Formats: sequence, structure tokens, C-alpha cells
Amino acid sequence: MGLGDILAILVSGLVVGALGRLAVPGPDPMPIWLTILFGIVGSIVGGAAALALGFGVGGVFVLSVLAATLLVIAYRRIVLKRPVTGPGSRA
Repeated sequence: MGLGDILAILVSGLVVGALGRLAVPGPDPMPIWLTILFGIVGSIVGGAAALALGFGVGGVFVLSVLAATLLVIAYRRIVLKRPVTGPGSRA
């Protein structure tokens, strides 16, 4: 695994993690490394689920973003102790 592979993993993790964050309304104060981590974990989980279900490349991407979105929701509920919707989600 070369430097280019590592950079590709980080950039794809950033894209998937950022899309996961955009899918959840309200601010999510988290560092960029956590966004990348959520994107990488979401890609692994979503990719494995898509391959197990027999989806193609598009399904892998969609399920990766969905998994990253669920991680952002869990982070907000468990770590930040904020609701996902309603007036408390914007605080």
C-alpha cells in the first residue's frame, strides 16, 4: 500500500463522512479527523452490507453514506447528548 492509496482512502473517507454530516440537520461540532474516521468506518460497513446484498458500485456508495449518517446520529445522541430533530438539535 503506497502513499497514493492512503491518500485515496483519506479523501474518500472525507467525502463520505462529509455527506453523512450533511444528511443530519443542525451543527455537528467535530474535528475533521473524526469526519474522516466516520467516513472510513461508514465505507467499510456500508460496502460490506452492499456486497453481501449483491448491490453494485452505486449501492456501495449509497450504503456507505447511510452508514456514516447513522454514525453521526449516534455520535450526536451518545457523545453530544443532543436530539437529532427538534429545537435541541440546533443548540
